[in-house]
Amino acid sequence: MTAERTTGFTDINQQHWSLRYLPPWARPYGRLARWDRPIGIWLLMYPCWWGAALGAAPEWARLIGWMALLALGALAMRGAGCTWNDIVDRKVDARVERTRGRPLPAGEVTLRNALIWMVLQSLVGAAILFKLNKFAGGVALLSLVLVFVYPTMKRFTYWPQVVLGLAFNWGALVGYAAVTGTLSWAALALYGGGVAWTLIYDTIYAMQDQRDDAIIGVGSTARRFADAPRRWLSLFVALALLAWASAGYLAHLGPSYFGVLLVIALHFGWQVATLKPHDPADCLAKFKANAQVGILLTVAVIAGHIG
Repeated sequence: MTAERTTGFTDINQQHWSLRYLPPWARPYGRLARWDRPIGIWLLMYPCWWGAALGAAPEWARLIGWMALLALGALAMRGAGCTWNDIVDRKVDARVERTRGRPLPAGEVTLRNALIWMVLQSLVGAAILFKLNKFAGGVALLSLVLVFVYPTMKRFTYWPQVVLGLAFNWGALVGYAAVTGTLSWAALALYGGGVAWTLIYDTIYAMQDQRDDAIIGVGSTARRFADAPRRWLSLFVALALLAWASAGYLAHLGPSYFGVLLVIALHFGWQVATLKPHDPADCLAKFKANAQVGILLTVAVIAGHIG
């Protein structure tokens, strides 16, 4: 659900529990962690679940425990990553209509306190690492480079969504490594499809800010492909589906996997065909709809192991 502020369009959900029930002093910290916008948690968590599900069969009881642990890790690291992003982007956010009300540019949180909040969330993520085997922990640590550099990418390239995709889908590798203690070509294909998926949903998300981004001079795939957004989104869809189909083939998943993958293809078709690139509310709704893609692929992997 979106809300309107007197300053214009915003993606802050004023009805979210974190903005209604947390003490007033704590609410800006919840917003720094994006608790009021849980879609980012799902988009970070689902790739972890794909990887864990790919490697867990037939020990389904273990999978439930891994999914819970990875969900907690996604919650903590997404919050830490968003806080870091807001720290780096605080001056840019102040010049963008949708983001100028965020806690740092609005003066609700000091830079020092934001850094402390980021460290506290990172410590929760670090605690999760100690639950993983050494190989999976090493794989997880490698993602920190991507998390660190992502906020600066929009200043140097029209392709920051690629770096975001590399970071946000790293959980597919971590989840698989956590369960199996290794990696496989199927896990890498799953990860590659996730990167293409991020190019779909984050290009749509970035369409909300095309006008402000052009004024400020920062890049995005939404700006890069503004003249033919559906053509490029269709290409990213094809790449995601091809990679995910390859993952199913390499992992010897059953027909059920490919049946659910067809449903995902239809979902992507709906997103691209009905997208309104210059309607921020529609772009936000389409972006959020990708949570359905994430859960569908989780179901697909599990169903593919069964039959």
